[in-house]
Amino acid sequence: MQKSTTSALLRKLSFLLIWSLLILNSCNDDTKPVPPKEENIYLKESSSIATLNKQQVLQKAGTLAAVVAQYVKHDIKVYKITYKTKNTDGSDITASGALILPVSTGPVSMISVQHGTISNPDEAPSLFRDGSEGSSFGSLFGSMGYIIAYPDYIGYGESKDLPHPYEHRASLASASLDMLRAAKEFLRGQTDVKWDEKLYIAGYSEGGFATMSLQRKIEEEASSEFNLRASSCGAGAYDKTAFMKHIINVKTDGVAGYNSLYLWVLLTYDRIYKLNKPASYYFTEKYAPQITASGKNASIPESFHLALNDSFKKALNDGTDKAFIDAIADNDVYDFKPKTPTQLYHGTDDPLVFFFNSENAYNAMQKRGATNVEFIKVNKGTHSSSILPFLLGTQAFFANTL
Repeated sequence: MQKSTTSALLRKLSFLLIWSLLILNSCNDDTKPVPPKEENIYLKESSSIATLNKQQVLQKAGTLAAVVAQYVKHDIKVYKITYKTKNTDGSDITASGALILPVSTGPVSMISVQHGTISNPDEAPSLFRDGSEGSSFGSLFGSMGYIIAYPDYIGYGESKDLPHPYEHRASLASASLDMLRAAKEFLRGQTDVKWDEKLYIAGYSEGGFATMSLQRKIEEEASSEFNLRASSCGAGAYDKTAFMKHIINVKTDGVAGYNSLYLWVLLTYDRIYKLNKPASYYFTEKYAPQITASGKNASIPESFHLALNDSFKKALNDGTDKAFIDAIADNDVYDFKPKTPTQLYHGTDDPLVFFFNSENAYNAMQKRGATNVEFIKVNKGTHSSSILPFLLGTQAFFANTL
């Protein structure tokens, strides 16, 4: 009788043991449901453009090769990415840019480079054509050991059928920020390189203006998304109000190429802010018909202020054309207190984007109590001759803030 009772007890204990093991096994990590793949919000598509070794990177650097050879340390992989952003009217559009990855085993930082003015659509970074800024400078900084995000902006690359919002603060900032968000999503889905989450931003000329615009947007709206470590802005037109007052009242060099850029800004603001003035409102009879026909490609081979109607200049000087004045002021980007270590580079003899832009920005930042801004004046530097000091200074600045 005792044997029968013992056997029954053992059977019961065995059943309980098996049941317990089944329960424990069902809780084992190996059988946990796999979390769903995180969906991309900004990134749409990516495609490989090129793979370059260090020697090919130096070839793309052209005349800079001898100066920068010591910094070229990595092969690179180049991708085109397309992403969601907003046009100037708030509509949803697809934009693009180049994303350059160094071939590196260790974690690396990212630089968002905002390109300078381009008039040829073939120079868009995502096309990565030889001789373009994105191809030469992008390859160079990528080979130094940085992930490079190079937005095309609206109006180039995937959005080439739209007009480029030249020197428009808000859209340059949003297109660049959304490119960074898409780049983050791309990096999350690959294993070739590890991002250390550090972000640096840089740009020259229109790129300098775009970089300062991006810096403000990140600091004010997206500081929780990105660990922004430093910003290097070169020769940007940050004080649009002072710039416009200067070119409508003061004799300038009269270089047609420079004037086409001033004209481009004016026409862009007229369009974006829906001022809808005819060319004859702004310009004299000598130039209005040509501007109506050719837009920013019209040739003005004399001081820009001589091409403007006296009535328009008077309306700006006495404040009666409030709509245009407000459009200009909406693109002033300089008057804030940076939270991020910032460098301002500018040639003292810049005939295109006048030196006072960076000087006014630095003074305004100092007045607001900024202690992390350095102003580097390139003595006798022009708009073109100050690029190399800017590049070398930016490389050193970023390396020292790692």
